[in-house]
Amino acid sequence: MERLLITVCGRAGSKGFKNKNLKTFCGHPLVYYSLSAAELFAKNHPELHIDFALNTDSPELAELVKARYPEVVFLPRGEELGGDKVPKMAVYQDSLRRMEEKTGAAYDYLMDLDITSPLRTAADIENAFAKKQSRPDLDLVFSVCEARRNPWFNMVKTVGDHVEQVNKSEFTGRQQAPEVFDVNASIYVFKRDFLASNTDGMLWRGKIGVSVMMDTGIIDIDSEHDYRLMEAIAAHLYENYPDFDAVRRNIRG
Repeated sequence: MERLLITVCGRAGSKGFKNKNLKTFCGHPLVYYSLSAAELFAKNHPELHIDFALNTDSPELAELVKARYPEVVFLPRGEELGGDKVPKMAVYQDSLRRMEEKTGAAYDYLMDLDITSPLRTAADIENAFAKKQSRPDLDLVFSVCEARRNPWFNMVKTVGDHVEQVNKSEFTGRQQAPEVFDVNASIYVFKRDFLASNTDGMLWRGKIGVSVMMDTGIIDIDSEHDYRLMEAIAAHLYENYPDFDAVRRNIRG
């Protein structure tokens, strides 16, 4: 039986948006949306051994999770991983190491679900995991959405006193340019050995695949404006897209 560790990671406080990981979103704590979507995914995969872990230095966040999802293992985050300059990779590695010590067995994969991306469906998680599971050659699969701008066509950079194309090209239409995506930071699925052996915190060292999500479903919440905009988008999605509403309705009462 393959073993999967699903993590949810969040720091206490936030410079950009104070205590964003403790916010209530459309009537529920933000973190519950990630846990609800993970639960729906797990119900569809009885063939997997799945453990859940919360890595945080926030006692308040730990209490929120414990109140409704007591099966989630709380991993208190040490001070050395608490700064805003600590690469997320180090937190994933810390979670993997400590959970393997607790369980006495190695995992095959680690999947991380970002707290500030509440508008993901169980199918989004399914697609990302299936992509990694079907491609042993990939070290990492993460979620993306289709980009609305393209660096070979309609993006510019500052060069001295003027701007130029980010990448020089003669394309006259965006469809002619190479396909690009926005990394939306919602879902990461790691091959265990790639994650465990990483030494510099950089995602880009391995062979990466992507899983495409609905572009209007994800805006990373990092400000009050993002938060209000996401709630407005959520109202539309919950009314018109059953897969999104299923995650909200599955949140434990």
